[in-house]
Parts: sequence; structure tokens; C-alpha cells
Amino acid sequence: MSQHIVVIGSVALGPKAACRFKRLEPGSTVTMIDQSSLISYGGCGIPYYVSGDVSDARELCTTSFHMVRDPQFFKDVKGVDVQILTKATRIDRENKRVEVENMNNGEKSFIDYDQLVIATGASPRKLNLPGEDLKGVSYVCNPDDATRIRDGISKGEVGNAVIVGAGFIGLEMAEAFADMWGVETSVVEITDQIMPRLVSPALATMAQKHMEEGGVNFYFGEKVVAIEGEDGKVTRVVTDKRTLDADSVIIAAGVIPNSDLAKEAGLEVHDRGGVIVDEFMRTNDAAIYSGGDCAIVKHLITGQPVFLPLGSMANRQGRVIGTNLAGGDARFDGVVGSFVVKLFESSLAGTGLSLETATGAGFDAISVLLIQMDRAHFYPSKELMTLEMVVEKETRRVLGVQGYGSAKDALVGRINSVAAILKNKPTIDDISNMEMAYSPPFAAAMDILNSLANLADNALNGINRGVGPDGFQELWDKREQGACFFLDCREEADAAEYIKRNPDYWHNIPQGQIYQHLEEIPKDKPVVLVCNTGARSYEAQVMLDDRGFKDVINVQGGMAAIKKYGVDV
Repeated sequence: MSQHIVVIGSVALGPKAACRFKRLEPGSTVTMIDQSSLISYGGCGIPYYVSGDVSDARELCTTSFHMVRDPQFFKDVKGVDVQILTKATRIDRENKRVEVENMNNGEKSFIDYDQLVIATGASPRKLNLPGEDLKGVSYVCNPDDATRIRDGISKGEVGNAVIVGAGFIGLEMAEAFADMWGVETSVVEITDQIMPRLVSPALATMAQKHMEEGGVNFYFGEKVVAIEGEDGKVTRVVTDKRTLDADSVIIAAGVIPNSDLAKEAGLEVHDRGGVIVDEFMRTNDAAIYSGGDCAIVKHLITGQPVFLPLGSMANRQGRVIGTNLAGGDARFDGVVGSFVVKLFESSLAGTGLSLETATGAGFDAISVLLIQMDRAHFYPSKELMTLEMVVEKETRRVLGVQGYGSAKDALVGRINSVAAILKNKPTIDDISNMEMAYSPPFAAAMDILNSLANLADNALNGINRGVGPDGFQELWDKREQGACFFLDCREEADAAEYIKRNPDYWHNIPQGQIYQHLEEIPKDKPVVLVCNTGARSYEAQVMLDDRGFKDVINVQGGMAAIKKYGVDV
């Protein structure tokens, strides 16, 4: 029996659900409505159009075979009727119809449905600042925003840009301004790091330093209090600590789910916004589904509701909804929270919980940090990769892995490997013995993921006790107090320059000679061991433990991490 499906929203989830259903029930009717004239576009690609990586804004609205995804395309190719500039104003659940308003003339009418999909997406979080309506102040929502921003830059109207927010969009836009256009770019972030809560301060600082080398300035712990301008155009951003010149301002302070329509219809909505759905993507009304950026789903590690606005998730949920509209029983169990962001020639990526979010969720957890080559050490083209693993102490369960490395596929490949199994509650033993495809051009024989899990095992067993580069920074800052003994375990040639710079504080005994020089190492203060990446210093730690030293600290990541973190040794 044919049915009429109505889909409210036509950016990511809506079109996916509509087209999947239509393929399963070609004889049924699908009507997709949207209050905008722009539909089915790749919003995540907007920063890359601004940067010039994507040459034409129309590419954000086309298929892989270069057909524009407009209403005619959906009618001719997909069999889906699309009504643009049509706003859904009310859902009448009792009579199963949607009240809509024509955005051109204000006329209202009703569209009956058998089943309904709410795919209303999310809206940028407004800061309600004085001056937000000035010319040159933008949110990054759709291709029109991207075109306006890029046109201003290409016309030479932008010499200084200020980005408000150091999350995904903020960092991507900062790169776009600074890298492609050479614009003096500043990022203002109210917290004390980039990508707050998603990565540790150590990884965040490494990425921040790299972006600073690319010409981006950061101001942390600052709140924007006003945006000022002249003759209707922005000229300055005022924080609670300084004033920054600005010809362009991007507000990237996150997004809020568009769930008011659902709430007004009596559907269950989270206290902070977002339609609540079950594993079938159904609302508390069996005839209404929802997903994408307007919905709340389950976090598979914490078990708590979570809002995760990602285009990839919206597309996967859309297929689930399309299947179930046709009588299927497809499930979307939830998310573990996987991400990656490109930052010039590097990237930050992660899955699961950071140490901050793990402890905040009630887990008794630790984290360990490792730096290792992303392929065989003897292969000519190799790069250092930094990974951090978060582990629950008692159960040895892996709660998350985050990393910093090159902008190529090696880092995100490792993250995805862990993401695929996180919902099954893997332990460090599972990761230690995880089978990885191996060939010297692609990985080391003992892959960095295997080594990371082994490090976590050693840390839990108390035989690799250490700090990351941030912990080393704290110890090094107190060097003049003589509280620690800094011992470089590398060969003399590697340590020489540091001894020359810091003759009173930096000491050198190669790891292989530790037993021959024990009398040179004090037992009455902490011994801080350093090597290139933390491997030889770990061996030295085992040796000193064997000889009765009680307070030995291994610097995880070694000099590689210290340099990336920006410690001035």
C-alpha cells in the first residue's frame, strides 16, 4: 500500500531518508520541504571553498557526477517532490498534517502525511553581542555565506580577520584566512585551549603551536563583549582583555538544534534542545522520525544523551530512517564521538572520550601519550605521530584515543580503527594485539596503536611512570629550585646542545651506560628521564627501579613531544 512521506528539511539527513525510502517504495510519494532555496549542500565543505581548495561554490551542491542537487534533480532523478521557500510552522499530530507557509507570499496551507521526518538541522549559536549585525560579521551556515566571505577577501577588503571560537569551524576558517589569503588572523576562545574537551591540553597545544607558525594568533580565556564598526561595517572586536582590528568576523561558537517545531508538537525534546529518538530514530510518536543536527542520540561509552552535529552521522541516520519508513527495522545504536580536523599541514583527530570528559563522566581513568613514526623507521618518507589513549584503571577498558599528526590519512586511519570497536568495550589487551595491515611504506611492524596500548599496560602496572610534555613544562619551570634532576638518556651528540644551554640543570648519561654511572644520579630527588620519544628513557627507568631508585619520572613522547609542545629548553 502506497503512503505519503513528508520530510521537513533538505540539507543532509532529509534527502538521504527521502531517497532511501523512495528506492524501497517507488510507488509511494515523498514531499520534502525547506524554508531555504539552498538544499542538499555539503556544509562541512564551506571552509574549503573559502580557502580555495574547492574552486566553485556550486560543487558543494552537486553530485559526484556533477549534477546540481536542486528541486528538478530530485524530481527527475530521485522521484522526490521538493518545495523550497516553504516553512513548516506547525505539526498537527492528531490529524497527521503539517502546516506550511509560503515564504514568498505568506500564504499558509496543510500537507497531509502518513509518516513524517523532522530534519530541521541546527542554527549557529548567537552571542547577542552589540554589532553582530554589522557588515562583515558572518556565521558559517550555507554556501551563500561562503560566497559572501570569499568575495570580500578576493576583493581585497579583508586585511584582518577575527574568529570567535576555536572548535572545528573556527579552526578551519582560521586556516582558510591565513593560509590561502595571507590575512592577519586571530582566534578568540573563552576556554584555555583549542578543541576544548575533545583533546587534552598537550595535544591542543601542539596543534596550536603549528597554527601559530602558519600565522594564526590565539587569545585564550577571553570573552568577546562587543563588535564595533564604522559606516555600518565591522572594524574592531572588543574582548574583556583587548581590542582587535577586524575587517571580517566569523562567529563560530557552536550550533543549537532546531527542535522548537518538534517541542511545540508535543514531541519529547531534551532540556538543552534536540529531539529525543530511539535506536530506530523514532520520536515518541511512532509515525514521526527525526535525526541529524536537530536530534539527540545515545553516547555508547557514557550511555548518556549527546548532541553531535556531523554530516557523516546525518547521512547514516538518514538511511536508517528511510529503511524504517518502508517497514524495515534498521537501527542506529548511538555514537562514540569520532572527529578529525585539518590544520594546515597537520590534523587533530579522536574517538571516544578525552581524559577530561572521561573523568567528568565518572570514570576513574588515566591517559598515556606516545610519539612514534607512522611507518617503518627505515622507510624514507615517514613522520612522527602523537597518540594519546584514555583507559579506565580498574577494567583496563579503552575509553578513547586522540591524536595529532600530519594531514594525511595515517592518523585518521588509526583513529578509525579504534572507533570501529569502541562500542564493544575493548581493553588495552585488545588494542595491544589488534591486527593491522603491515608494509614498511604504511606502518611499523609494531604499529603505533599496538605500542600505545603496551604503554598503557606498563603505566597501569606501574613500570612506566611518567608525564607528558605539559607535565615536563611544569617540572622544567621549577628547575632553578633544584627540585628535580634532569637526565638525558640519549647519546652524547644528541644531548650536547642542551647541556651547553643549561649546564647547571641538564645532565647526560646514555641509557646503555646507566649502570656504569649510578653514583652520578641522586636518590634524594625526583629523576626526570628524557630521550627522543620516551622509549630509551623508559628502559632507563626500569634500570633505575632495579637499583633502588624510588622517584623516577619518564617523559612520555620525549624531546619530540617537548618540541611540539613548545617548551623552551
